[in-house]
Amino acid sequence: MKSEAEIMSVTVGAPDVLNNTIHLADSDPAWPSVFAELEQEIRHALEDKVLLLEHVGSTSVPGLSAKPIIDMVLAVADSSDESGYVPQLETIGYVLKIREPDWYQHRVLKLQATQANLHVFTSGCEEIERMIAFRDRLRNHPEDLKLYETTKRKLSQQTWKYLQDYADSKSAVVRKIMERALLEQNNVLGE
Repeated sequence: MKSEAEIMSVTVGAPDVLNNTIHLADSDPAWPSVFAELEQEIRHALEDKVLLLEHVGSTSVPGLSAKPIIDMVLAVADSSDESGYVPQLETIGYVLKIREPDWYQHRVLKLQATQANLHVFTSGCEEIERMIAFRDRLRNHPEDLKLYETTKRKLSQQTWKYLQDYADSKSAVVRKIMERALLEQNNVLGE
């Protein structure tokens, strides 16, 4: 789990303190439509700077409960070059909240009005592949979907100071599922 100092070091502005349990909503068939609307807005704002934009996270997996926040992953030419995309995203309501230069130059922008997180990486970053592989594994393997759902439900009942603490607490299960996803992916590719 990240320490409070680590959370503070990557947060732009003050971190959001939760000090509560996690609300998980039942799967909502409207989530893909919400993503489609957000995708259009982002593509319009950034135009050809969008090299990849995908719906990821629990709201992208039918049948999975989730915090009702749409997670998206965006690939740009250079995620460390914030001036190349952040101002355009700010014009449509996104706010830069996380800057992790030591972890794939990861950035997170949040859209408060619609409850959305936009994870930004440089095109070709291996974390993009991992996020998509994890999503696809949950979509196609009911046993892993059930394992993840059970883990999330159990952990959501605990009180967490930061949302990141809850996310970090799922790491062991995520790692197991990810290993299976990447193994399957490598088998499909014949590696």
